[in-house]
Amino acid sequence: MTVGLVHYLVVAAALFSLGLFTVLTRRNAVAILMGVELILNAANVNFAAFSRFTAQNVGGQVMALFGIVLAAAEACVALAIVLAVFRTFRSVDVNDTDKLRG
Repeated sequence: MTVGLVHYLVVAAALFSLGLFTVLTRRNAVAILMGVELILNAANVNFAAFSRFTAQNVGGQVMALFGIVLAAAEACVALAIVLAVFRTFRSVDVNDTDKLRG
């Protein structure tokens, strides 16, 4: 059995679905960030798969690398924001951040 494009797309769809479910159902900011990371990884799987199964160019792989760098930068900034919210409210519950609107 060979692994084809459809298999990669199914894995990416599963990652995206799990990430979206996590973002929509969690109230903890760190868990929401993990869901966003799953969504970004699903996009990276799609980029790499389409790069592999089409014209053999490296454009998709470069975009996947860019997505990895973007995910790392997003994680750094988001975790800094989460730490600032935790210092203020002693909680990482996203419902507590509505108190920021003075």
